[in-house]
Amino acid sequence: MSTELKVQIAIIGGGIAGLWLLNRLNQAGYDTILLEQDAMGGGQTLASQGIIHGGLKYALNGALSPASSAIAAMPDRWRACLQGEGELDLQGCQVLSRHYYMWSSGSYRSRMKAFLGSKALHGRIDALKPAQYPAFFRDSGSHRVQGTVYQLTDFVVDTPSLLRTLTAPWRDRLFQCRNIQLTSDDDSTRLQLDTGTDTIDLRATRVILCAGEGNEGLLNDWQHPATMMPPLMQRRPLHMVAVRVSHPAPPYVHCIGDSFGMTPRLTLTAHPCKEDDGLHWIWYLGGELAESGMNRSEPEQHAFARRELESLFPWIDFSHSIWSSFFINRAEPRVADRQRPDNAYVEDCGPLMVCWPTKLTLCPDLGDTVVTLLDAQSLIGNDDSLPTLKALNELLPTPGIAPPPWENLR
Repeated sequence: MSTELKVQIAIIGGGIAGLWLLNRLNQAGYDTILLEQDAMGGGQTLASQGIIHGGLKYALNGALSPASSAIAAMPDRWRACLQGEGELDLQGCQVLSRHYYMWSSGSYRSRMKAFLGSKALHGRIDALKPAQYPAFFRDSGSHRVQGTVYQLTDFVVDTPSLLRTLTAPWRDRLFQCRNIQLTSDDDSTRLQLDTGTDTIDLRATRVILCAGEGNEGLLNDWQHPATMMPPLMQRRPLHMVAVRVSHPAPPYVHCIGDSFGMTPRLTLTAHPCKEDDGLHWIWYLGGELAESGMNRSEPEQHAFARRELESLFPWIDFSHSIWSSFFINRAEPRVADRQRPDNAYVEDCGPLMVCWPTKLTLCPDLGDTVVTLLDAQSLIGNDDSLPTLKALNELLPTPGIAPPPWENLR
């Protein structure tokens, strides 16, 4: 049995990027639905650290790169949304820390990199006096914190609550389907959706791919005219670490190291974990540790991470900490020499758009680009979307929100 339906825009991929576009486009008057193969946010979104950053780590050489310039306005855009005054209303999203910090240790090269970054981002970074340090550093006991602590314009959001906030207004437009086939002609794309007991033929004027690493498989199977050339993807592999720590003050800090690279030695965020005996903090570790960790096994990565933390924070007791780690690929458009892309990426392939936000913080930039492209195309609207929504809600389940990777750390 086959059901034939139509929709103006179908987004594939239920991470923050796809959900951001679902909200932006429906608010702009486009008839838009979202299809997710598994659970919302189960790929890169919940593996991210939730940092809304303004480009500091791309300016540690003292120069404003295209990446740092493009990202500079993003924290203010997000703050407006969190206050209900931006393009999206994110007032339901929890902010874990209203400030993010950068700490240079006492070494010469670490201090020099932090100093150059502070000069490049003049007006967006403040050196703090010890009395102004966040509680995590003020609670160092007899250990004197060496180096300098800077306060950035960056901040940290709770990604599970961000997912809940973005899904809430459009739950009747969210659908789970594990098997999606795409066939495009010059004017539209046919999505063949296999429900297991039924086949849905869904005709979309535009399809927007926001499936992160999943874009590659969808593009490889995409049937299209020879003139439509899909973009290529690259992966940036990471070995992230999560550790349960009993210290009551959560850290939100870039630790600047001695390497010549621009990636911080360690990027730390902390996420609440409620258990029967109370609230605990899960520290989540990224930065150079996660990049170089691809060359280490999980036990080796745990041991290396422990040595790093004990070296950086000797006032913390890690003897009873619980360690975990996992591998994740950051999916990006392929760039010459495998460099990081500077902006959110959108490739317009006729009736198909391919998107990689490249960074959580760039979702507003992604939304601007997609809306501008669609507005210029004068799409023919779907006069009555109710039959499509009714049929899809009867045939397809609503996807749930995936658990964060640190949730089951005991």
